[in-house]
Amino acid sequence: MSAPRSYKWELLTILWVAYFLNQGDRQIYNAVLPLIKADLGLSDVQLGMVATAFTLLYGVFVPLAGCLGDFVTKKWIVCLSLLVFSAGTLCTGFSTGIVLLILFRSVATGVGEAFYYPAANSLIGQYHHKTRAQAMAVHQSSLYVGIVASSWLAGWVGESHGWRATFYTFGSFGLLMAAVVAMRLRNEHLDAAPVEARGQADAAPVRLGEVLRRVLRTPTLYFLSLAFGGMVFAGVGYMTWMPTFLYEKFHLSVKDAALNSMLYHYVFAFIGVMVGGRVSDRLAARRPAIRMEMEYLGLLLGAPFIWLMGTAGDLAMVYVALAGFGFFRGIYDSNLFAALFDVIPPRYRSSATGLMLCCAFTVGATSPVLLGYVKQYISLGAGLASLAFVYLAGAALVFAATKTCFPRDFVRDDA
Repeated sequence: MSAPRSYKWELLTILWVAYFLNQGDRQIYNAVLPLIKADLGLSDVQLGMVATAFTLLYGVFVPLAGCLGDFVTKKWIVCLSLLVFSAGTLCTGFSTGIVLLILFRSVATGVGEAFYYPAANSLIGQYHHKTRAQAMAVHQSSLYVGIVASSWLAGWVGESHGWRATFYTFGSFGLLMAAVVAMRLRNEHLDAAPVEARGQADAAPVRLGEVLRRVLRTPTLYFLSLAFGGMVFAGVGYMTWMPTFLYEKFHLSVKDAALNSMLYHYVFAFIGVMVGGRVSDRLAARRPAIRMEMEYLGLLLGAPFIWLMGTAGDLAMVYVALAGFGFFRGIYDSNLFAALFDVIPPRYRSSATGLMLCCAFTVGATSPVLLGYVKQYISLGAGLASLAFVYLAGAALVFAATKTCFPRDFVRDDA
């Protein structure tokens, strides 16, 4: 039974909301960090340790999630992911110290979230071909809206009702969304020939050894994964500590610091991701390397704004820096997995996504605790500014891949 043409957009809408909650649940911890610190009496290093453990566990489990996505019905992986990370978020509100924070926040929420993205991203790639980068850009925009909206909501709820109420609220909504996913998403194996995936997938079952051989013999994957690791390192460090930076340096309230630290960045990231996805889809047929080029330009041009973000002494200049950082981050994000899919055949994409996420989040996991040390012994501004050098290294890696191995690895997808 083939899916109707409208289903690919219904699928994208449902996954957009699911990803909104996925990213919202991730950000609310950062938004109420000062409140948690004051209530539980934790140090900056301990607070960073919770975020580092979350990111590390995400990175460890995401390749398993990616492999499962090539063997198990992706609908139920997405549904189970929502159930687990939403339950973990809900239970985080009951934490009384560092041990329970790590158990509920880092283990339950981190592991649950790891299973969402490879399956969801692979589903989008399955049902969108000519609109792939655009659809992935729309999906990615949910990250931006989720982080901005959840930052403001978490700050408001935290100031009004306490930081625990924030976790109760977001966790409850996530459990409701899991029921929607269970009822509305189709079992994709029933769609013998999805509208834009006809001819892409072989009907023969995929073997694990075959998947690993094909994916691990793609050199471009390694360059993209290391560059993505640098981007995650900078992004996780920024998201964890930027609200605290504005709260302490410019004396904003918890609510205003949580909102403004994310608002300017992600509004312009939304613009960047939509522009980048549109441009690369238009040029991809004539210029195969366009998605790689958009990636390294996004990292290269974003680096100066990261430096300014951590060093500016004027709040207005910090906001300008956040906007520039966000726009070029969006350019990079719009082609992140579209570029990967240019070198990976459709049947191996969930596994490739999982491996790439594993590398990125394992590398990026150290950022929150390292910045916690820098904050404690030097200054948080210096730590945030130094993230610019990580962006420059990522740009160099993608540029090198574009000029060396990408032409050999490129897979023409003419479905």
